Amino acid sequence: MAFYDLSKAEREQLVVKIGAQLEKAVITGNSKTCLRHFNDPDTYIRKTAYLAVGRLYIAKPELQAAVLKTLEQLLPHNSFYVRQTVVNAAGEIGKNDFKAVQSFFDNGLFDAHHAVRNAVIGSVKKMGEVNPAPVLQWAKSYLHHEDKEIRREICHGIELRGRKYPQDILPLLKELEFDQTARVRNTLVHVLGQIAYKKGCLAIVLAHLKTWKNTALVADALEEIIDVHDRYKDFAVLTQDEARAMVAAYFKL
Repeated sequence: MAFYDLSKAEREQLVVKIGAQLEKAVITGNSKTCLRHFNDPDTYIRKTAYLAVGRLYIAKPELQAAVLKTLEQLLPHNSFYVRQTVVNAAGEIGKNDFKAVQSFFDNGLFDAHHAVRNAVIGSVKKMGEVNPAPVLQWAKSYLHHEDKEIRREICHGIELRGRKYPQDILPLLKELEFDQTARVRNTLVHVLGQIAYKKGCLAIVLAHLKTWKNTALVADALEEIIDVHDRYKDFAVLTQDEARAMVAAYFKL
C-alpha cells in the first residue's frame, strides 16, 4: 500500500517505524534495512527515509560518523533510487553541516542518472536557503566547469537562495553572463526572472544587471523579468506595469 493510501494516523506510525528501523540499522551497521527504504518505488517512503536520516544525524551526534558511513556504503548502489535518496539525505545533513557531506554532491553532480543530478539541484536549493556560505562557495567552484550541464545545474541550484537574498547569488550568476551554451544561458535568464519578483528583490537585481557587460543577455533578462511579473502575478509584489516602469527607470528605456 502506497504511503498516501494510508490514513494520517497510519502514516504517522509508519514514519516513526521507519525512523526507528533506520536508527537501528545505522547502529548495527546493517545497511540492508536502509536499502529497503532507500530503494522503495514510493517517492514518499524514500522521502520519509531521507528525512529520518537527516533528523538522526542532528539529534544524535554520537551516531554522525555511522550515518555518514552508511550513506557512503549506499552511494555506489546500482539503483538510481538509492543514490537519489542518499543525495537527498546528505542534503538534509548539509543544512547544518555541509562540509561533512560535500563529497556526496561532488559525486552526485556527475551521476549517470538525471534523477540523482536533480536531487543534487534540489539539495543545493534547500541547503543554500539556510546554510548559504559553504554551499555557495562550493557552487562557485563549478561555475566554469567544462561540462555545460554542470554549469546549468549549479545555476539552477542556487536559485532558491536568490529569491530572498538576490545579492548573495548575483555575483555568481554574473560569472555566467558570457556562457555560449544555450541551455546555460536560458537557465541563467530564467533564474534572473525567478529572483526578481519577490518583495524588495527587483531593485537589487536591476542595480546589479546595470554592471553586466553582455547587453544582449541583459535585454533578454529584462524581458523575462517583466514577463514573470505577469506569469506570477498572484505572487509578485509589483504588478507587471510597475515592474516595467522600474525597469525603464533603471535602464532609461
